[in-house]
Amino acid sequence: MSFRTKRVILSSPIYAITNTIIFYYIFSLFGNINYIILSLIVILLWIIRVTPMFFEEKESTRLGRSLSTFDGVWTWFMIMVIIYIAIISLINYFIPIPRMYILLILLTIPIIGVYAYINAHRIKIKERTLEINNISREYNIIHLSDVHFGSVRHKDIIEDLTDKLVELSDSCDLVIISGDLADGSCAVKEDDLIELKKVDIPIIFTSGNHDYYPGVGTVHKACEKAGIIILENSGMEYEDLNIYGLSYSFDDIPMPSEKELQEFIKSDKLNIVNYHIPNGWDKLLEIGFNIQLSGHTHGGQFYPVIWFGNLVYEGHNQGLFKKEVNQTMNYLHVTTGLGSMDMPMRWGTNSEIVVLKLRKLNN
Repeated sequence: MSFRTKRVILSSPIYAITNTIIFYYIFSLFGNINYIILSLIVILLWIIRVTPMFFEEKESTRLGRSLSTFDGVWTWFMIMVIIYIAIISLINYFIPIPRMYILLILLTIPIIGVYAYINAHRIKIKERTLEINNISREYNIIHLSDVHFGSVRHKDIIEDLTDKLVELSDSCDLVIISGDLADGSCAVKEDDLIELKKVDIPIIFTSGNHDYYPGVGTVHKACEKAGIIILENSGMEYEDLNIYGLSYSFDDIPMPSEKELQEFIKSDKLNIVNYHIPNGWDKLLEIGFNIQLSGHTHGGQFYPVIWFGNLVYEGHNQGLFKKEVNQTMNYLHVTTGLGSMDMPMRWGTNSEIVVLKLRKLNN
């Protein structure tokens, strides 16, 4: 049983209690609480949530994916309703709100939900420019992360990603994926990423935390079948670029020492570290890396989580950050990711692929 499956099952009591509160509140607005219907709804939602966990891990099915998608959308709805109820109850304590107004306020949730679901399935191409000292020519690097191939977003997201990368390949040099190709919500088969073989520029991948949930070995096999270059605490050179893949390890992969990382640095090249989480930037700068490419945060994915993300990651929740050290400009790029975790909803963020345009600094 994977970590993700355990997490879903262990959180089920909280899930059931939260749903009970929501439907109790909704029924009370209409003045008639039917405890039998309320109980049946809560039990049905719990069954929909838990059932796919027991077979998606072995073999993903259309039914399992449908149930997982429904649960993801409903979980988002549930979170939003709880937040609304808390705010409405607080206001109502001081200023009584008519029932009709409360219903109209709650009606905004499904309206936002339709937008959030559609927005999560639209991939946006963004461009950001990095001014660099030590490159002999200009480079365009495609940076993406958090594809989250799984039960909620299955082969459709791999096909959409492939189409976008094929479009960009004529004007770009390589692709770097900063972890979480897999979600962990379903099994990963060898051919699941095969569409990416159509992309005719190098694709580099370093694992994230979710890649361990279905087994990082199975993710690696799918990558190898698709012709993806795997960098797990290892590096490679690409012309002026010296690229290191720093793994997100659950002790399954031995981690390099600071000395080993320093030995990888080449002063005559642009040193890039691909690391799933946007942590440790100052230390990696000190070691000698000029650019850190990260993901993991999803930018918070939707409001109000976005605000908490900014606090947790000390402002490095999404976007491009720069810092000058010894008259050299260094960068941290945190992408909001391509897919979505559990809930296929984005409100305030985009599913993005970012083209990082490395340009020679005009001194």
